[in-house]
Amino acid sequence: MNQKLTKCLEMQERAKKCIPGMTQLLSKRPDMFSLGVWPGYFSKAKGVHVWDLDGNKYIDMSISGIGANVLGYADPDVDEAVKNAIANGTSCSLNCPEEVELAELLCELHPWAEMVRFARAGGEAMAVAVRIARAHTGLDKIAFCGYHGWHDWYLAANLGTGNALGEHLLPGLSPNGVPKGLTGTMYPFRYNHLDELEEIMANHRKELAAVVMEPIRSVQPAPGFLESVRELVKEAGGAVLIFDEVSAGFRLCAGGAHLALGVVPDIAVFSKALGNGYPIAAIIGTAEVMQSAQSTFISSTNWTERVGSTAALAVIEKFQKCSVAEHLIAVGEMVQKGWEEAAERHGLDIAVGGIPPLSHFNFELENALTLKAYFVQLMLERGFLASNLFYAMYAHTENHVRRYLEAVDEAFAEIARALEQNAVENRLKGLPAHAGFRRLA
Repeated sequence: MNQKLTKCLEMQERAKKCIPGMTQLLSKRPDMFSLGVWPGYFSKAKGVHVWDLDGNKYIDMSISGIGANVLGYADPDVDEAVKNAIANGTSCSLNCPEEVELAELLCELHPWAEMVRFARAGGEAMAVAVRIARAHTGLDKIAFCGYHGWHDWYLAANLGTGNALGEHLLPGLSPNGVPKGLTGTMYPFRYNHLDELEEIMANHRKELAAVVMEPIRSVQPAPGFLESVRELVKEAGGAVLIFDEVSAGFRLCAGGAHLALGVVPDIAVFSKALGNGYPIAAIIGTAEVMQSAQSTFISSTNWTERVGSTAALAVIEKFQKCSVAEHLIAVGEMVQKGWEEAAERHGLDIAVGGIPPLSHFNFELENALTLKAYFVQLMLERGFLASNLFYAMYAHTENHVRRYLEAVDEAFAEIARALEQNAVENRLKGLPAHAGFRRLA
């Protein structure tokens, strides 16, 4: 592939001058892949194909809209539903009935849940969930595991500490701008480390408003781990168990991953896959807990528009009709197996992880970020948007995976030769990748 990026790189330079950090989302910054090589901007996306500003066409085997486009880009069924909604007006002085229909459907999918509030993004929905938990309990402190967004309640973990979030998950997150009065309200524990949560409970049992965590992400829960978390929260005297399903939701089944894992929270939060790229988020929970939203103030004009709820209804219908989750799992398993086999053939040391629909691999070498950038470059040359992450879409077919893994095999062979010759850095056309999110293991 003869890749020219004149317009893409010009747009990146323009963005640097008027947008702090270049993009709105850390995970979409070109330097997370390889600055100077990663196109950064798209003109069109359809199915699994992406066209950049210079007209280059790629098969996207990377982050699939950061996991939002679970069905594929511009899915015809979802888009048709949204177009019909737009034709009839997306907002007015009255409420849209679709939000009631979606709330009822989410409670039907999750029989333990009785009430729902909506937002439009995962981070704000997590802030809503924490607000409800604090209103319900009258308490402030939170035990948490994993990444849950950019809001004050979460970044408060880095107030008055060396680097709590850095040690726990992601280094370099400054709490500048977060009220210092939130110091001492956040307590991290690692996934599958029940002893760490037990210690938090021992010291703060009567002060905890909530325990917040992803039910699953990079590794499978150890036998009894989630069940024990559930029991610890019950014993905490009113604390709320919040499952962050923003990433895992609608991957393993039509609903929250906790349904497949057999553990019920008090609140679950969804976004990303729920709208297939259209902004929508849902906070579902028991009536007892959710009614506490009435004792505080949680309200926003754009949470009432109808596009998000319309898209979500169409997404869920397709999930159920087409067994989407089963397809995502099968495709992810094919990719993980392909990575492992290609790495073994070429003597590369990689670690593969993640639930199959949200897969990743890491080079187990000191120059891992340089190797990642070289892999990105080699795959772009072969017509693929690819990184060390693969988020499955329903639009991915076995043929796409086969072609992708053939390209991976070629790229791993090139990387192995470059390592033998100590020539990886000399072959880079862009810059090494920057460190991004490091999920819990």
